[in-house]
Amino acid sequence: MSVATSDVGPAGARKRTKLVCLPFAGAGAAFYHPWSALTGQALEVVPLQLPGRERQVDIEPYRDAQRAAEGLLADLRGVLSGAEKVTLFGHSLGAVLAYELAHRLGSIPEVELVRLFVSGSPAPGMRRTRRATGLPDEEFLLRVKEFAGYHHEALDDPELRELILPTLRADVEMHENYLPSIEAPLAVPITSIRGSEDDLVTVEEAASWASVTSREFDLAELPGGHMYLTDAAPALLRMIIATVR
Repeated sequence: MSVATSDVGPAGARKRTKLVCLPFAGAGAAFYHPWSALTGQALEVVPLQLPGRERQVDIEPYRDAQRAAEGLLADLRGVLSGAEKVTLFGHSLGAVLAYELAHRLGSIPEVELVRLFVSGSPAPGMRRTRRATGLPDEEFLLRVKEFAGYHHEALDDPELRELILPTLRADVEMHENYLPSIEAPLAVPITSIRGSEDDLVTVEEAASWASVTSREFDLAELPGGHMYLTDAAPALLRMIIATVR
């Protein structure tokens, strides 16, 4: 695994709060690289990488969210230096990984977890009845497209599909089999975000995250479907920056 970070500020400048980003199924750290230009000096964007994609394409992907969270924690430790303020963002699969990581960040006393932003996801432990895991390739891809409302053009290329499909299958399996490892609520504020036209995650499911925090909770909507963040990143980041400030 590896970590991609934005450029740090000038020597002696006050540390920016780190916006640690967790990928959705099939995605890698590169998805979040453009966010650094959108946050400027307000936040330092830190995309965490999972194995099985991009520069880690030859490494076996995780199929268990608890193992993934432990690996992500180790990676994050590698980029933290001294006292740090951190906020977490994750979309869909990334939301539950961010939740698991949030619980584990309590083991690093010098880190202040400012807020957890979860996107396009019901609360931990809520499973959908229709699944994609185990389906033949064509049915699997159709089901994933149905769930996400999004189809990556790379999956139309036979060679790229052969490369991408095992990791996408592993991510979907990890997400569909996920159960939270800790029942106690987080002592961290949570903002849950959904696309206003999301057919996969309802308003009620997005609001269910209120049950897993003992601190304040906000529910927000932005224009778009389940993958609203592909087009609405500027609005999303403006909201995150305003909330963190």
